[in-house]
Amino acid sequence: MGLKTKKDVGVVVRQSGVSFRVWAPFADAVGVIGSFNDWNEQLLIKEGDGYWSGFVQGAVPGQEYKFNIHLGKEVLVRNDPRAKHFTTSAGTSVISGNNFDWGTDNFEPPPIEEQVIYELHVGTFNRSDPAINGTFYDLIAKLDYLKELGINMVELMPVGTMMMDRGWGYAIDYIFAVESLYGGRRGLMEFVKAAHRLGIGVILDVVYNHFGPDTNLDLWDFDGWHEEGYGGIYFYNDWRAETPWGKTRPDFGRPEVRQYIIDNVTMWLHDCHVDGLRLDSTIYIRNVKGLDNDPEHDLPEAWQLLQQINTVARKIKPSVITIAEDIAANDYLTKPVNEGGAGFDAQWELGFPAALKQALASNDPDNIDFTGLLGQLTRGYNDNMFERVIYADSHDSAANGSARLIEVIGNNKPDSLFVKKQSLLAATIVLSAPGIPMLFQGEEFLERGSFNDWQQLDWRKAERFRGIIKAYSHLIALRKNYWHNTYGLCGSSIDVTHVDQENKVLSYHRTCNGGPGDDCIIILNFGKREIKDYRINWPSDGIWRLRFCSSWHSFDPEFKPIAVADVKTEDGLGSLLLPASSGLIFSQDP
Repeated sequence: MGLKTKKDVGVVVRQSGVSFRVWAPFADAVGVIGSFNDWNEQLLIKEGDGYWSGFVQGAVPGQEYKFNIHLGKEVLVRNDPRAKHFTTSAGTSVISGNNFDWGTDNFEPPPIEEQVIYELHVGTFNRSDPAINGTFYDLIAKLDYLKELGINMVELMPVGTMMMDRGWGYAIDYIFAVESLYGGRRGLMEFVKAAHRLGIGVILDVVYNHFGPDTNLDLWDFDGWHEEGYGGIYFYNDWRAETPWGKTRPDFGRPEVRQYIIDNVTMWLHDCHVDGLRLDSTIYIRNVKGLDNDPEHDLPEAWQLLQQINTVARKIKPSVITIAEDIAANDYLTKPVNEGGAGFDAQWELGFPAALKQALASNDPDNIDFTGLLGQLTRGYNDNMFERVIYADSHDSAANGSARLIEVIGNNKPDSLFVKKQSLLAATIVLSAPGIPMLFQGEEFLERGSFNDWQQLDWRKAERFRGIIKAYSHLIALRKNYWHNTYGLCGSSIDVTHVDQENKVLSYHRTCNGGPGDDCIIILNFGKREIKDYRINWPSDGIWRLRFCSSWHSFDPEFKPIAVADVKTEDGLGSLLLPASSGLIFSQDP
């Protein structure tokens, strides 16, 4: 299905005024009103294809406006579906200019195999005033911290305008506007520009599986037409509209709706210089019931839209990363478009945090179970382990009836020695396993509880647990091969070489090209006791240097000093001291 396009839909600022174009195919007439004409209507011209357009002499950015949709004697007053700014979330459309100075910004994100993502929520990550939402400018104030931690990609939860003064961001009113309480469109651009200056890319979470909070939205019944009580021109008007969030699934079969979404993708990547997109709940885009392999409820036109999104994104920015959140773990999500796939670079590995919780939750040696983790370590898509994003916590796994990993495993003792050791054991796994690793805000300083949209991070913990942060920073540096001796962690190969269910020890070999400076051995002791002279097989003989031990005393005063050392191997065998509840990383000097 080809994409029918219409140029200059929405507002375009010209030299002597502003042009307006809006899609309202069932209107009898359409006019624009605003502060530029004292709210006295200027009628737009009918273009014959459902669009209406006109030019207002002297209109300038910053002025407010709305559309009058005429239906006989009835007039519907609507905001612009493509407005890029509003007076408030439930207010009036505002003309937005395109005069942001990007300077020399030509940032290119690092290769996917070197990316380390940090997911955050703008409203709660950092606040200059504890009583109000955080803003993009508050994020800018913490960019140096993220840079020092080693993060090179930040993923923002949705930033679109919302009906209420706070939220997760997934009930977006207008997909082209940025939430004014966060700092609006300009604030987002300032953040992206500042992040790029520090070598940090920006991924934006976008929501196309549903629009808005149902009938409170101006898109609902936009030009007066609808069928069977459904939402009108922007939505399906039958059973296909049903979603877990209301009857608000966009009509992916309408060319104008498809262009509405594609133009939004273009805006984020081209105008706002965003480096990647994470599409929320793609399973509910491509299937009405959110099911995989369910032809009865599949939406073929939605699959084609996903393909178009990825094709257009890559055309605009070849270095872009696109990520799907799709519970089905279907290889076709990340297959190339020319092979019938949707064309995403990666998808969230939703089973990974569950497997970590299973492996780390028990303090009873008899109940430690890492069988689920074994399956997750070697799971990939299309023979490419980097087609997945792996993590211990995300906004979803740390909420929705659950909580952050340390809360689940901590038994109401989130600052205990057990929790600190298990947290760093989890971090060792996430940052040494093949895939694109992702951290969730505050994870690195043991933020506890469930994620919500009102409680800011407790940044006092960043000082209290600065040793834990140091451990995360060290792991991230190894993951990115900072010291040029762990290149294997940038590779996609993994070979589980040792499974000892009795002692609760697991080891795997990570490699890219192989050899000294490349091959990495990761040894995980899930058990609660120290093991001396533990023997395992190694890929080659020689000296294997200890690059990381998650229970090093320097990471926390409660970690007792342990004489873990380099290992000398002969005939493929070597022995070592294994600290309890610890992860170790070894490699050879290049």
